[in-house]
Amino acid sequence: MGRLEILDTTLRDGAQGEGISFTVSDKLNVVKALDELGVAYIEAGNPGSNPKDMEFFRLAGQLTLQNATLVAFGSTRRKNMPAEQDDNVRSLLLANTPAVSIFGKCWKMHVTEILRATPEENLVLVEDTLRFLTNNGKEVIFDAEHFYDGYKDDPAYALSVLEAACRGGAGTLCLCDTNGGALPLEIYEITQAVCARFADKKVGVHCHNDAGCAVANSLLAVKAGARHVQGTFTGIGERCGNADLSVILPNLQLKMGYQAMTGHMSRLYDSVRKVSEICNMPVGDGKPFTGSSAFAHKGGMHIDGVSKTPRSFEHIDPEWVGNKRRFLLSEVSGKQAVLLKLNAVAPELTKDSPQTARILEALKEREHEGYQYEAADASFELLVKRVLGKFEPHFKLIMYKTFGEFPPPEGDMTANAMVKVDVGGNTEITAALGNGPVHALDQALRKALGVFYPALSDVHLTDYKVRMLETGQATGSRVRVLIVSSDGNREWTTVGASSDIIEASFAALVDSIEYKLCWEESRWA
Repeated sequence: MGRLEILDTTLRDGAQGEGISFTVSDKLNVVKALDELGVAYIEAGNPGSNPKDMEFFRLAGQLTLQNATLVAFGSTRRKNMPAEQDDNVRSLLLANTPAVSIFGKCWKMHVTEILRATPEENLVLVEDTLRFLTNNGKEVIFDAEHFYDGYKDDPAYALSVLEAACRGGAGTLCLCDTNGGALPLEIYEITQAVCARFADKKVGVHCHNDAGCAVANSLLAVKAGARHVQGTFTGIGERCGNADLSVILPNLQLKMGYQAMTGHMSRLYDSVRKVSEICNMPVGDGKPFTGSSAFAHKGGMHIDGVSKTPRSFEHIDPEWVGNKRRFLLSEVSGKQAVLLKLNAVAPELTKDSPQTARILEALKEREHEGYQYEAADASFELLVKRVLGKFEPHFKLIMYKTFGEFPPPEGDMTANAMVKVDVGGNTEITAALGNGPVHALDQALRKALGVFYPALSDVHLTDYKVRMLETGQATGSRVRVLIVSSDGNREWTTVGASSDIIEASFAALVDSIEYKLCWEESRWA
């Protein structure tokens, strides 16, 4: 159906999101990630707003980009000042990017009450600024700010602003739902009208997510004729965020038949994580296409259907976007889910094997106690080995104690722990300090076992989560603890449950260490 232009504004509009702060190095790394993915334009900041952005543009000019064009962002010139004398406009030339984005007012209310100009003055500001930049060799994208609200208020004036932009030499007219309140059918009808009026121009769309419709609005704008789409790569941005390009891209390319990027769509999953890591934000489990739960199946009937015909419960093949299918284990999963999960642990078992029924029964019993294995693959594998009689503990815990202090002493170490273990008839007693009882226990246990198992010196905890299960009992409730461990090369998750948070944590710690030791044995077997 044709090719679209994607403009990513993660580094400009996305940087306005709460909690987002990019260093110059961060911005350069985001540019590299987006260029590898193959977006057409990267809007990277306003060089006139701060020295950091100007420094970024200086360094970004030294990058060799394969797919993307860098874009500097700015506004129309100030009133009563020629464009060539406006420092903000001049900074766009100093940024030395091939293209620039200029935003101008399209809502008459904004012109008179915010800009404090007459409608006619605003038209001159738009035309003069764009003509100055195009005369200096810049490709100009005109961001028609508040266009949809302005059109609903006064269609003739909103369109007259676009005409002024065309006279100034704009190559793209990007219609902005700046307040993020427009609905999909409104976006479709207005975009269609603009595309008909400016048939010889490239029309774009820039949506915010204040009504939760930014992705749908962007797709409807394309359906109405837009060929330029703006957004941020993970949906970050001011207030409720911008249109999420990581959701828009696969919809455009895999479902609507457009060529929206030059890179392979299978890179999407890794690119989302790379950009999210730079933003210091987690990727939501339920994020469409690239979340860890996007292709996770838990219901027994769903799992049975997917194992026979994947498209029965999956809208696309997860590998198309670099994701993978997951089968979650719970009391509602059924034998098929257990079998699929067992394939890597005990491939000899079948649906009718008595061991399979025993494993399913053990799973249900443990989940009744508060355990949950859908995210704790390592603990599930150990549970299977225990049921099958294939597990031999590497150590026996004789005792543990934890102590805390209040007020805490100077420094971060507020707790200490002591453990006594038995390994093959040999006992070891150790103590350790930690910044909490669980941390102290982890340190003491690995210190004691490290005497017998040196491989544990590489193991450390990377995440620790606690969930209260029976909220009606307040502080007497049972808790579930999930621990993520790593040895620098691999990562695994274990689970513990108890009415005592220390006991639940310790159960997960023991599973973490046992899993590591089992893996070491299998590696050298």
